[in-house]
Amino acid sequence: MTIAVRVPASTTTRAHRLRQPVGTAAVLGLATLALRLRDPHRHGSWGLCPFKAITGWDCPLCGGLRAVNDLGHGRLIDAAHSNLLFVASIPLLVALWALWLRRGWTGQLGPRLPVRAVRPLLVAGAVLLLAFTVYRNTPWGAAWHVV
Repeated sequence: MTIAVRVPASTTTRAHRLRQPVGTAAVLGLATLALRLRDPHRHGSWGLCPFKAITGWDCPLCGGLRAVNDLGHGRLIDAAHSNLLFVASIPLLVALWALWLRRGWTGQLGPRLPVRAVRPLLVAGAVLLLAFTVYRNTPWGAAWHVV
């Protein structure tokens, strides 16, 4: 007895491969426009942070909406005061998105991270988020950012 298995085509169209990175950019663009039009500096205008409501501490993402609003108005220093970690991570996020877009355009996967490198990078990212959270909730870090 023979079992026939249909194997999907390994190649997809360029438009299909670009759908996700371009869609992500469009959604982020619309969210940025919304944050440009509705000021998150007004308390509660976009809701409240559950972490801050429970603990009283600023989470690593607190100030991210204000930072996007500030960047939308061309105020880089104010954005850094709202959430320095977010503003500092923008070049990395843009580079990763550009790599995703390039892979979609060419259809080639390109180099991948070795599996051994994933866990240390995740641990380093978690440590960075934890350190940033603790720092921004100390008197030294509180003097840097504006709530």
